Parts: sequence; C-alpha cells; structure tokens
Amino acid sequence: MEFQYPHQPPEGYTYEATPFQRNVIAIWIRNHRWFSYNSGGAVRSIWGFYNTKTKQYHAPVNSRTVGNVVDVNDTTPYSAMQINV
Repeated sequence: MEFQYPHQPPEGYTYEATPFQRNVIAIWIRNHRWFSYNSGGAVRSIWGFYNTKTKQYHAPVNSRTVGNVVDVNDTTPYSAMQINV
C-alpha cells in the first residue's frame, strides 16, 4: 500500500492497514496486551482512513464510516479523531 504511517506506534501497539474501499485504506491500531474477554487475542481499533487518490487522511466516525479530512499534524499516535473542546 502506497502511504506512510503518520506516527510511530506507541509501545505495545502496532499499526495495520487493510483495504476499505476502492481508493481508501483503513488504518487500525492494535493493542498487544492480554485481555481476558477475548482469550488474549490482540485488540484493534480504527485509527483513521487514508485516501490513496487524494493522498489525504480522514478521521473515523466509526470503523465503517469515513469522516472529515484531517491535518496529520493534528492527529495523535492513538487516533485521527479530532477533540472538540
């Protein structure tokens, strides 16, 4: 996939990219700590989306909905969601 991750993953986490739509990649953050509710399997959450055609990152509304375009400098290693204060 033709993009660079905008951050280094925090300790104990990795990033994973999966195809989402024709021009969109879903970026997941995986937590590798042990959780009893899933028998110790890795837990993943949506970090954000990347549009390969426009070369823009998008915040997630949820794991199935692409949100607004974000400036990668306004994102964190944990999520592309924007905090509304």
